[in-house]
Amino acid sequence: MNRHPLLLPYVAMGCLCFFWGTTYAGIRMALESFPPQVLVGTRFFISGSLLLAGARLANLPFPPLRTWIYPAGFGLMTLGIGNSCLTYAELLIPSSLAALFVTVSPFWMTGLEALQPGGERLRPATVAGMLIGLGGTALLVGQGWTSGLGGQVLKGFLVIQFGCFSWSLSSVAQRRYTRHIHAVVNGAIQQLAAGVGFLLISGILPWRPVNWNVRGVSALIYLVIFGSIIGYTSFVYTLKTLPVAIVALHVYINPVVAAVLGWAIFREPFGFREMGAMLVIFLGVYVVSRYGTRSPSPPSRQGPPSPDQIAAG
Repeated sequence: MNRHPLLLPYVAMGCLCFFWGTTYAGIRMALESFPPQVLVGTRFFISGSLLLAGARLANLPFPPLRTWIYPAGFGLMTLGIGNSCLTYAELLIPSSLAALFVTVSPFWMTGLEALQPGGERLRPATVAGMLIGLGGTALLVGQGWTSGLGGQVLKGFLVIQFGCFSWSLSSVAQRRYTRHIHAVVNGAIQQLAAGVGFLLISGILPWRPVNWNVRGVSALIYLVIFGSIIGYTSFVYTLKTLPVAIVALHVYINPVVAAVLGWAIFREPFGFREMGAMLVIFLGVYVVSRYGTRSPSPPSRQGPPSPDQIAAG
């Protein structure tokens, strides 16, 4: 029986939506033990090293060393700057509010993509669907903090938006400059570069001592395996195989996952408001996927280009 050519991209998208929905709480728990720059550097150094070793053992094709500058630079922008901004912001604001602020990133991603020569053009249905999803997310996670808007919230919002811009710019650019690098190898190089970069930063900037405890270390291990190795590799793969507008929808589904897990594990409130918000979010996702993009093309089966073609971008 023939497998649908887009089965793997959508399986990867499912992993992205689920596992990254669990990482907001994971980051919050890990910050109980690790300062932000130490957490980012340690997390991605471990995951990048493990992924590179696994890729080598699996005999996956590696690009020439001179072309590693592309994925390494994108890793510093996406994971280094983007993830560290989110991590730092969770010291200022609740993780649910951070999840809401991140839902602005699809507008960054699709806008920057539309500005690229030959990029995917924005459609009215894309913008409408994203606005619907943004409204649903606000309804889902917005209650309970609206009376606390102040300087910390504004600072957290600005920090997250800077991270979203860096993440989105890198995500759009790497679709063009690293598309011929195997997704696992690409993700491994990016994570290792971010890890090394932020471990160096942690050696320069002052930070509080690490508070070693089972809860914080367990959260770090979870982030390494499910947030970085599985989650980010899935993100890199979906960027290569699905439209930007589709990939960007994960930020609307992540808070849904967080809310459901909060109810199932921690018995957090989950009632008609939460169910209504989820329906609104899914409506927005449906509008974008059904009317806002062209049908995604199956992944290319052509062989990789020559090293000179990769170096030329």
